[in-house]
Amino acid sequence: MIFLGLDPSLSCTGWGVIRAEGTRISHIANGQIKTDAKAPMPARLSHLVTALDAVIAEHSPERAACEEVFLNKNPQSTLKLAQARGAVLAACGAAGLGVREHAARAVKKSVVGTGGADKAQVQAMLKVLLPGAEIAGADAADALAVAIADAHLSYSPIGR
Repeated sequence: MIFLGLDPSLSCTGWGVIRAEGTRISHIANGQIKTDAKAPMPARLSHLVTALDAVIAEHSPERAACEEVFLNKNPQSTLKLAQARGAVLAACGAAGLGVREHAARAVKKSVVGTGGADKAQVQAMLKVLLPGAEIAGADAADALAVAIADAHLSYSPIGR
């Protein structure tokens, strides 16, 4: 099964595609979709949708996953995240992809073994789990971690 992991953000949405065969995973691709901070909101959201449409068309994932929403102290930041997330979910929905959501702690626990892992620990574990994969940046790494967690939880009796 091919999984698409997503780390939505208005400034830089990370994406990662993996293949899972049973409990074995392999890297297919990853990247980041950046938007122009000076562009109007509709143009930024449209860019996210168009770029994600291209990723989905190229890699034909069977399912997508993203982290659950968290609240920022700044309501404007939360609103922007929600708008970007809505654009990403709409792109997945238009492509007929089911989207599962996972708490950040669950993603870290699935990848590293502890829900309190920091970004450096997650990135180090990605190098072990996906040897030789060149990761496009922190947002792409987070997206790959989400895809791996979704694959792990798909094969776990708890995650089904």
